[in-house]
Amino acid sequence: MIYTVTLNPAVDYVVKAEKIKSGEINRTFDEHIYIGGKGINVSLVLKRLGYESVALGFTAGYTGQLIEGELRKNGIQTDFVRVKSGFSRINVKLTTDTQTQLNGSGPLITRNELQLLYSKLEILSRGDLVVLSGSVPGSMPQNTYEKILEFLSGRGVNAVVDAEGKLLTNTLKYKPFLIKPNREELEDIFQKKMLSDDEIILSASRLQKKGAKNVLISLDEDGALLLDETGKIHRQGTRKGTVINPVGAGDSMIAGFLAGYLKKKDFAYALKLGTAAGTATAFSRSLASKSAIEKQML
Repeated sequence: MIYTVTLNPAVDYVVKAEKIKSGEINRTFDEHIYIGGKGINVSLVLKRLGYESVALGFTAGYTGQLIEGELRKNGIQTDFVRVKSGFSRINVKLTTDTQTQLNGSGPLITRNELQLLYSKLEILSRGDLVVLSGSVPGSMPQNTYEKILEFLSGRGVNAVVDAEGKLLTNTLKYKPFLIKPNREELEDIFQKKMLSDDEIILSASRLQKKGAKNVLISLDEDGALLLDETGKIHRQGTRKGTVINPVGAGDSMIAGFLAGYLKKKDFAYALKLGTAAGTATAFSRSLASKSAIEKQML
């Protein structure tokens, strides 16, 4: 089974306006509400590609109920820890000629509630996949991903980690099956601009030597690059198109990669499906449908 962990899920309120004047009443001409959070996005796209998952993490208040209800409507099993105080965050994404985001902070997670999450992770066993993605709320220890993998160590659970900086690098000693930094996150880790594939491959190799089995680098319109666990390098381009909403593209890439790998146990195919899924979401209003992903396959 695949388990996704979203520590700070959200309700995204996406609106468009002609222009915004500070201090005045402004009117929108288009608005949508989506549930969000990186692990949740992975679960949603996996479902569209025919793969089941269990969504874990924390929810609170009426927005948390909305998140869980929408996941169940989409046929996704949930097992969130219900936080007693506060509410799951609301993110406002406002588009005029530019996009402005106002992201909520989310509820306070207590030590007891964190322990409840660990108790739900007890069920994971050999052959299961766990996806740890996104930031860690400020109320939680910033080594949470590292501690989760320490807790799961020795059980034969394959981990996928999509996070920034030390949140990612501190997990490498537990040999995650897959990590997925983008170009900017890679540059931040190594404090160096990555201007060529050779530089990206060298950096991916350094992360692999630290413990990551497979290193997937998303490169926006330039596609993606994979250094697989055998040492082979795979490069995948994308179709041209208009980027409508890049939010969730990286999560879709992870879902597509996992679906492709589980289907054929072939890294080249996994990269192809992952890149197609990421591109399809970037070209869509929200997370891509299966048909949209299939149209992006090269």
